[in-house]
Amino acid sequence: MVERKIVLRFPSTLVDQPVICKLAKDFDLEFNILKAYVTPDEEGMLVIELRGKEDNYNRGLEFLKKKGIVVQSLRQKITRNDEKCVHCGACVVVCPVGALVMDYDSKKVNFIEDSCIACEHCVLACPTQAMETRF
Repeated sequence: MVERKIVLRFPSTLVDQPVICKLAKDFDLEFNILKAYVTPDEEGMLVIELRGKEDNYNRGLEFLKKKGIVVQSLRQKITRNDEKCVHCGACVVVCPVGALVMDYDSKKVNFIEDSCIACEHCVLACPTQAMETRF
């Protein structure tokens, strides 16, 4: 069983086709869409988590590539430097998936790394540069 986060970049000719549905149906892969930017007549981008048997996963990636979809591994990871963090909450308001949560009792920001999709919004928003991108 493999489980990986990947970035898919679709040409404008494919944004209206059920490509992700085919991954589930034809290759028996489970998917979780973490981030999506898809509009008609433009390039589309998806960050997804794919899970399934390794041979199905590899065949599914080949299918995507043959369709003209650029497949990239999501290798980057967001980390927090606790020494720099002042728990101001600037990152909380920009996180699209709730990986950064303000604990109002302790007045501290909790970082749930497993929920992070590495979109880097928090990195840009952090005034103390406590949120960092690692590769």
